[in-house]
Amino acid sequence: MQALLDTHALLWWLDGDERLSKPARDFIGEEANTIFVSAASAWEIATKVRIGKLPGAVEAAAGLAATVTSQGFTELPISITDGARAGSLPGPIRDPFDRMLIAQAQALDVPLISNETVFDGYGIRRLW
Repeated sequence: MQALLDTHALLWWLDGDERLSKPARDFIGEEANTIFVSAASAWEIATKVRIGKLPGAVEAAAGLAATVTSQGFTELPISITDGARAGSLPGPIRDPFDRMLIAQAQALDVPLISNETVFDGYGIRRLW
């Protein structure tokens, strides 16, 4: 099975944070599953570290590519098609990182591992 990690789910997984739901932890921890980490999450983490909104993620931001590899996750680049889909999404979500993750989950037809219930209105499956 496959799924795409929302940025907070990625950080909570790496930190062993108990806010990550048990079903999400179990799915991520199952070695047979393919877990995608979007370039949008790397962009979001680096941006939020730079502006001081994620001071606890400085190390994660610095070594994210190596961490993704060491966790056995799969890097997901952003394509022009992804950008067009994200930009065209209707609805209330203004956050460009969230819009990209929704667009990529739609394109891959995989669940998004996230606690964001607002995503449910975008025709994607959400695992939490």
